Amino acid sequence: MQGNLPLTEDALKTLVDTFYDRIRADVLLGPIFNDAIHDWPEHLEKLAAFWSSIMLTSGRYKGQPVPAHIKHRDRINPALFDRWLAIWRVTTDELMEPAVAAGLQERAARIAQSLQLAMFFKLDDPIERSAPQARPAAPRDAARADDHQGV
Repeated sequence: MQGNLPLTEDALKTLVDTFYDRIRADVLLGPIFNDAIHDWPEHLEKLAAFWSSIMLTSGRYKGQPVPAHIKHRDRINPALFDRWLAIWRVTTDELMEPAVAAGLQERAARIAQSLQLAMFFKLDDPIERSAPQARPAAPRDAARADDHQGV
């Protein structure tokens, strides 16, 4: 069944509330979210502000999602992102107009990809990479150093 809610603040709140009711009840995701979130009404408001900022460019969200997720890295894996996205797809399809649902799904997939890169993909340490490398002495420098050894 396809939903018919347009892209509005009220519709985003309904979406967030419905979606996170499903997440909280999910056998795999529920324990992680329920352990991490202690004030669900406050968190749901923050999430509604997040999606409002993303989809309506409202600027209501003021948080930092990457650090918020990284601190739970020991309990999260890429397969759980796929499960989250599957529940998101079902919920957006059920509630939202088709074009709105597609836009929300595309944005969620991009956000999930960015979060996974931040959480699981390790690049070389940029500080170590930018540190000057020790150079071997040039032959003439070595010869000059030898000239002064016995003096």
